[in-house]
Amino acid sequence: CGAVLHPFNQHLRLPPASLAKIATALVTADHADLAQLVDVTVDGGELSVATDATIMGLKPGQRLSIRDLLFGLLLPSGNDAAIELAQQVSGSVAAFVDLMNQKVQQLGLADTHFMNPHGLDETGTYTSAYDMAMLGRELLRQPTLAEIVRTRTYKPAWDGPELRNLNRLLDAYRGSIGIKTGYTDQAGQTIVAAAERGGRRLIVSVLKSTDLYQDAVLLLEWAFHNTQPACSPASQAQTLP
Repeated sequence: CGAVLHPFNQHLRLPPASLAKIATALVTADHADLAQLVDVTVDGGELSVATDATIMGLKPGQRLSIRDLLFGLLLPSGNDAAIELAQQVSGSVAAFVDLMNQKVQQLGLADTHFMNPHGLDETGTYTSAYDMAMLGRELLRQPTLAEIVRTRTYKPAWDGPELRNLNRLLDAYRGSIGIKTGYTDQAGQTIVAAAERGGRRLIVSVLKSTDLYQDAVLLLEWAFHNTQPACSPASQAQTLP
């Protein structure tokens, strides 16, 4: 069960930034054994220099599990992890992106199309607040992914540093359980935030924000204090900007 509590421009197509990694995680969970070990080929340092993008810090020659790569994808928003997962799951980034687009079609989401697995600005990459809320809900339905996005710090099986979750709501907002933040020049600030309180789960999706945390908190607070549960206590509801 789910109910839209506050729609505003919910189907307006906008760039997703790193919210695209929600779909990347879902496709990976659908098609890969998370315990599988992979030989890393992506150089995160080179990628960061070339694109000024966030990375988990992969280096060729490392051997990490798919699960470790998912933590690197979703906590520090590693674009290197996104590319490595795409190549490991599908053999190429292009083939993986096809799976991402098939996934949104299977979920009945008509306002989303991906051109890459990380969400960097690229013509033809777009989503909507509604679609991202639905993708966030789908992620929370998978226990392993739900555990990852509410984890604050994680140490992969490597000699690199501990990974830290970029989502500051986990520490700043009571009941926060994730899910993902993002930013690019074209997308602005983006967030899919989820919180549980009083037996309710609310999901907020904000695109093209100038203050993603303020927007998410204001919407969550409004929904918790001014709306009644639309479904049974065990079900979910989404608030959309």
